[in-house]
Amino acid sequence: MAHTITGKKKLLARVRRIKGQAEALERALSGEAECTAVLQQIAAVRGAVNGLMAEVLEGHIREHLGPDAVEPAQRDEDLAAVVAALRSYLR
Repeated sequence: MAHTITGKKKLLARVRRIKGQAEALERALSGEAECTAVLQQIAAVRGAVNGLMAEVLEGHIREHLGPDAVEPAQRDEDLAAVVAALRSYLR
């Protein structure tokens, strides 16, 4: 996946922010924070993960499914993989 290699630094920075948000959520739960603070932190983590998913998915679609990107048989395989990933993610 060349698109994840070229954007590796930016993607890893996103993952590190998500890790920090998840750790903040853990601290909030351990510290018995107010429900609203916990809910807000959960929403922040979810938004960050959704943003990461959208960025990686967009890169994959542009590189593997764009016009004349690959042969038709490979395109079908890549499309099936994207659909499977989306179905899993949206459960």
